[in-house]
Amino acid sequence: MQMMENAGLNVALLARDNFLPKNLQEKKVVVVAGTGGNAGIAMAAARHLSNWGVQVNLALTDSKGKFKQETIAQFSICQKLKIPIVDKIGKVDLIIDGILGGGISGEPNAKAARFIEMINQSKANVIAIEAPSGLNLESGKPGNPTVKANATLVMAIPKFGHFRLTASKLLGDLFMADISIPPEIYSSLQIENDSLKKAFRENTVVKINKVLIFN
Repeated sequence: MQMMENAGLNVALLARDNFLPKNLQEKKVVVVAGTGGNAGIAMAAARHLSNWGVQVNLALTDSKGKFKQETIAQFSICQKLKIPIVDKIGKVDLIIDGILGGGISGEPNAKAARFIEMINQSKANVIAIEAPSGLNLESGKPGNPTVKANATLVMAIPKFGHFRLTASKLLGDLFMADISIPPEIYSSLQIENDSLKKAFRENTVVKINKVLIFN
């Protein structure tokens, strides 16, 4: 729950600092949420943006009865804040994609696919959480359909699929977020963490370079 909260704040910061310059009260954002962990992150981001004065709507791809426990908690807070729930994207400045996680296998179901297609038909910028919905992060292969994002925010560390050539045109700019994972965890995975610590000292959201893997 705490990591979900940290992740949601970082999504909101990426949105504010890179896609919603000046006059936040005039900006319109729709947060599209599925039922899993990414949905909870997206809802946490919606709350922060709403608190900052952004006009935020929440679109749900499925019944709230199917939410994971942590996501139910985030949805409950959104309800108490009276964040409107809509069934279409509409004309907005930014879309936050919290429909599916990167562990998807197979094609998106019909409900998810409907919103993915609406996102891709919109002229708004899109931030994806972990991966554009429809993209498998193990293989780097997109499903039919898959969200085409302007930016993707990775939680803690990039995954293999982020660097596959097949994914590169869908990810947009790649950012990484500090969600308060202790450095010892990185060390236990034999990941060099000095550069991460230095990067996160100045900002909890940092842009990273994409080194593509072709096969």
